[in-house]
Amino acid sequence: MGLPSFDVSMILIMVLYLLGFLNLTSAAVPNYRVHYCTNDTTYTPNSTYQVNLSYLLSSLSSNATREGGFYNATAGQTPDTSTYGLFLCRGDLSTDACRDCVAFAATEIVRVYCPVEKVAVIWYDECMLRYSNRSIFSTMQERPGYFMWNTRNATQPDQFRRLAVSTLNDLVPRAANATSGAKKFAVKAVTNASGLQELQTLYSLVQCTPDINSSDCSTCLREAITSLPKCGPCDGKQGGRVLSPSCNVRFETYPFYLTQSAAAPAPTPIPVLLPPARGKDKISTLTIVIIVASIAVSLVIISLSYCFQRRKARKKKPNALPKENANEITTVESLQFDFATIEAATNKFSDDNKLGGGGFGEVYKGTFPNGQDIAVKRLSGSSEQGVEEFKNEIVVVAKLQHRSLVRLLGFCLEGGEKMLVYEFVPNKSLDYFLFGPDKQRLLDWPSRYKIIRGIARGILYIHEDSRLKVIHRDLKASNILLDEDMNPKISDFGMARLFGVDQTEGNTNRIVGTYGYMSPEYAMQGNFSAKSDVYSFGVLVLEILSGENNASFYESDTAVDLLTYAWKHWSNGTSFELLDPTLGDSYAINEVIQCIHIGLLCVQENPDDRPTMASIVVMLESYSVTLPIPEKPALFLQGGLNQSSMPTKELESDRSSSKSIPLSVDESKITEVYPR
Repeated sequence: MGLPSFDVSMILIMVLYLLGFLNLTSAAVPNYRVHYCTNDTTYTPNSTYQVNLSYLLSSLSSNATREGGFYNATAGQTPDTSTYGLFLCRGDLSTDACRDCVAFAATEIVRVYCPVEKVAVIWYDECMLRYSNRSIFSTMQERPGYFMWNTRNATQPDQFRRLAVSTLNDLVPRAANATSGAKKFAVKAVTNASGLQELQTLYSLVQCTPDINSSDCSTCLREAITSLPKCGPCDGKQGGRVLSPSCNVRFETYPFYLTQSAAAPAPTPIPVLLPPARGKDKISTLTIVIIVASIAVSLVIISLSYCFQRRKARKKKPNALPKENANEITTVESLQFDFATIEAATNKFSDDNKLGGGGFGEVYKGTFPNGQDIAVKRLSGSSEQGVEEFKNEIVVVAKLQHRSLVRLLGFCLEGGEKMLVYEFVPNKSLDYFLFGPDKQRLLDWPSRYKIIRGIARGILYIHEDSRLKVIHRDLKASNILLDEDMNPKISDFGMARLFGVDQTEGNTNRIVGTYGYMSPEYAMQGNFSAKSDVYSFGVLVLEILSGENNASFYESDTAVDLLTYAWKHWSNGTSFELLDPTLGDSYAINEVIQCIHIGLLCVQENPDDRPTMASIVVMLESYSVTLPIPEKPALFLQGGLNQSSMPTKELESDRSSSKSIPLSVDESKITEVYPR
């Protein structure tokens, strides 16, 4: 019996569509392409230029949600130390996608690619970020420039080349002549044109930075387009692009930008080259049919299995969250584990697996069948606050991803059980080392300084750089977890609050947190803000420096509390007497002085006098920043407030047992790059 003749191109299109749909279920990250920086212009670490560059990159990241996908800024007052920078996002991106790309680029360019260079450019598929020690604004620049090309060959290279060049040239006036303030950006899709196989579409894009004028934009684009056929490796390919600081052009046979019919960015697929047709448009080759049929059947099986598992999971959710949280919980619904899986991983929650506990329940170590270690937070059924804290932590933590934050793997909500599943961190929590007499020596100064900087970056992320604006409200040593390299990870977001974009302060009658870490305006009046977390960070810094628990001073004759003790030494010029004696002489003097100064700035009574986390991070990165003089720290016991008057019911959940709770964390390439 003869095999029927299939329209293979249609089947391949359907297969690619299904693959693309499955890819879209995972969060997109910027796709790095190429960068440029030269050792001819470098700066000295901790110099004024580095401080200005940090301010500049922070400014670019903070303004990445502006409409238009473009922003430029300058940092510094003197010509020798000023830095100039800008970013340009692909014109079809949402503000969220633009912000994510710019924030990622601003971090990676100095961390990985150009750590000490004054002049740098980095390109991703989604955005470009650029800075220099000289003004780069409103000036067309074609160098450095790079060619990139798709590795697939066009079946009719001459016709295809002419069509690509012609289409790109047609787009130039649309981009160059954009009205003032508009994006200099244009795209076009050409289907079934001469030079393309039937059912193929050519997608083209041109874009300039909006700060250059129309004439310069046109010149930049046309020279880039003209140079494409002259790039030997690029010629005759199914896709190509030119990247330069002032403009870029690109064409492909798949949608690499958001088309009008697309609801989300198309993934970067591997373009499929169809074999030459025998006849007009029908292929009946046995091999091709078998391959395509196998792919199609596999996808159907995977899809059916996925749907079956989802339906099965839904049936196992008798305790679904209330309606008011329905929209939020769907974003983490796929993270749900069933009780049997968690029970098996923790050896039925055996005492040998128990890591610690607190007012909300117990924490157990577990191991999945694949060998992955986890930490399971099993909430107490008797806790009045458990359900709310549980729901809150799922919604908040699942949306936060940063190397200084503990990462949520999933949750279990089945029967009367409420559990959170985290990656396991082997080195327990900061208080385990900091306040344990036999463990303090394991925290030398480099480790403590790294922990302080890591905590600062993590708080900055939740305050300003994440998709959500989060106030933690319970920063303390036992909620700072340490990985195998003693890097800090902030945990326990059960008391966190989400703020709106423009919100700066909140108020509550339900004061939660840990006495000694709470800011006075929060403990006494219920007012909380980002500056409340700054206060807690200041307490943490002073604890890390001294190796003393703030609470231990309440029963001491030395001072009322650790803050007062630190202030006395600062005022008397004996700051180094604050240091943990186990450090010996191993510390760096300038780093210690900087940290004591920052800690005292953070615990000032007036929230407005405390620095922001953005400025704190800059202070920790440079010794040349001029710090303001701190005022006397807030004193909790003033005005008759004492420890016994604190709301013990709300604080009960924060009294952990002596055993610390260690929760732990630990494209196919289709283009090649060639400098112009």
